[in-house]
Amino acid sequence: MFNFGKTAFGAACIFALSATAGLAQETLRFGHVYEASTPYHAAAVRAAELLEEKTDGRYKMEVFPASQLGKEAALNEALSLGTVDAIYTGVAFLGQSYGPISISDYPFTMRSYDHWKAYVNSDLFNEMAAEYKNISGNTVAAMTYYGARHVTSNKPILAPADMDGLKIRTPNAPAYQMFPTATGANPTPMAFAEVYLALQQGVVDAQENPLPTIQFKKFYEVQSNINLTGHITNSLAVVVSPVTLGKMGNDGQALLDALAEAASNTSDEIVQSEAELADWFREQGVTVNEVDRATFMAAVAPLLTGNDVPWDAETFERLQAIQD
Repeated sequence: MFNFGKTAFGAACIFALSATAGLAQETLRFGHVYEASTPYHAAAVRAAELLEEKTDGRYKMEVFPASQLGKEAALNEALSLGTVDAIYTGVAFLGQSYGPISISDYPFTMRSYDHWKAYVNSDLFNEMAAEYKNISGNTVAAMTYYGARHVTSNKPILAPADMDGLKIRTPNAPAYQMFPTATGANPTPMAFAEVYLALQQGVVDAQENPLPTIQFKKFYEVQSNINLTGHITNSLAVVVSPVTLGKMGNDGQALLDALAEAASNTSDEIVQSEAELADWFREQGVTVNEVDRATFMAAVAPLLTGNDVPWDAETFERLQAIQD
């Protein structure tokens, strides 16, 4: 009788502990607009694995690719509400809260990948990320290199004059509209998921994105020319909700660390793929055009120091002073 009671009590304790452990585990949600086949999605999945390891299983993270939780604007709103815990977003979206942080998404503000890498590890960027957090509440956990943006079209674009009158899809942010505006094209904002069909049907004449994106979105199937304008050195910010960090306590740092670790590896992968993709596109029968970037830079330069940009002269000078 006594032995039975002891056994039953022990089993009850084990059950209770198991139930408590089960209740203690929380599942976070990471949302983004990129396909599951991209390095960005792979990095988010890796971050989820790292988070589970770093928190001894107290936290899991599910990753929702391809706009499953909404398009980019909706994801940014959900982040503020805490209904999504982490997202990828462009720095142009960060700039809607704090304008100067969008500077790296403007044309020709970055000289190279090395300049970008030095910038995201600089005091200047850390100051801007802190100010963005003060205003929005959101924390920038990491920056991922997205690639140099190039124009695709159905004709060669070798000089700014070739852009004249071109109807080109851009994201809905001033940073992306400056380049076409400066070169005489007509920027046409459109959701990322709609671009392929719009190109195929001739709703727009052109679009601009990095080579890896042109590949995984298959834009080369509906555009005959890739023009290596390299006009924007693009970033994705990995951003975490204040609601999430507030409820995670000390585990919040584990989440930030996991996201940063995964992001750094992805940037290296993108650089490697960029080095190989021009030849890959040529093998697919696409015309890849080298261009005189200096002529495009000259067209844009007056706008970068004008009155319509969301940064002051000192910020621009500090950015340009960062060594590659």
